[in-house]
Amino acid sequence: MSREVCVHSWPCSYYLEPEKRWVPAKLSLPSHSLRSATDKTGEALVSFSLSSVIEIKKEASHFVFSSITVLEKDHLKHWFSSLQPSRNAVFSIIEHFWRELLLSPSEAPLPVTKGKQLTGLMACSQNRLEETAQVLHHQGEQLGSITKGLDKMESDLDVADRLLTELESPWWPFSSKLWKMPAETKPKGGTSTASPKALGKEGVVVQIPAVISQGTASHVKAGSLTILVSGLEIHDSSSLLMHRFEREDIDDIKVHTPYEISILQRFIGKPDIAYHLISAKMPEAVPILEVQFSKKMELLEGGLTPRSASTSSPAEKGCYVWQDTVWSPPRRVVSPWALLTLKVSTARRRSAEVLYTVS
Repeated sequence: MSREVCVHSWPCSYYLEPEKRWVPAKLSLPSHSLRSATDKTGEALVSFSLSSVIEIKKEASHFVFSSITVLEKDHLKHWFSSLQPSRNAVFSIIEHFWRELLLSPSEAPLPVTKGKQLTGLMACSQNRLEETAQVLHHQGEQLGSITKGLDKMESDLDVADRLLTELESPWWPFSSKLWKMPAETKPKGGTSTASPKALGKEGVVVQIPAVISQGTASHVKAGSLTILVSGLEIHDSSSLLMHRFEREDIDDIKVHTPYEISILQRFIGKPDIAYHLISAKMPEAVPILEVQFSKKMELLEGGLTPRSASTSSPAEKGCYVWQDTVWSPPRRVVSPWALLTLKVSTARRRSAEVLYTVS
């Protein structure tokens, strides 16, 4: 039987109702359940499915200590206090996964046949291929625009090179071609390039709900992550734009677990912009991010696909231990834009030197 992925864990205190006392513990959140174990010995204190939860609230024990209470269907109430980094952060993440589980379609009690499994796999593959085709189409349009720009720059460089050759010639004062400025060459399709066609509303590929934090992990808020063909957008719970990342602005996307990623934009001379996102729907977005930002994605140890745990004994409990793998960074390739910029700067410098000599 495959084991659940551990999304996150927090130090806490759990209230033992039979003994009427608090014990130091660790609260763990697999994708579909909640578990608590003692901090020292690791002995399991409580474990229950999120589908059996009917209420999650913020309360205060003895009107002093801030706590989170979880009420099950059999009216069994669990108290968690002394949560780190903060009660609000832990509550927002647990509530997010609980609500997403409630909103997701219920599992069929009857066993799924092989035919239905194959049909589901084919439908999923078709959706992934459609999304990939949309992204590749947008990238093809971008490459077409870049090609037109390169053709225009190459034409300008040819004209500049011809003028520089005439200036360096000993007969340049008698050359009539020097003062005949050529008309601006225009590509066949025109110099103006049309903006790429939006795929859906404003080019939205997929949008998922998420728990968002920026800076310290103790301050989190509910919101959403929108993947566009031209970048990423992060919105709050009121659908107000918090930040927009253009495709070229993103420096790193780190996948901590299948449910948790970080997005980073670096700056020189001012603080970097970094967002941390946790979502129950993140496994649906990670493959799309890999297609759009393949060279900027970094799969950490927790972000790899877990191996089957069928050989594990039923006595094993806790979070999943991820399979080790070797991740090789992408090879460094010299960008054609860098070569083009170097060529343009060299031509301009030669032109300035010749004009200065003539004057």
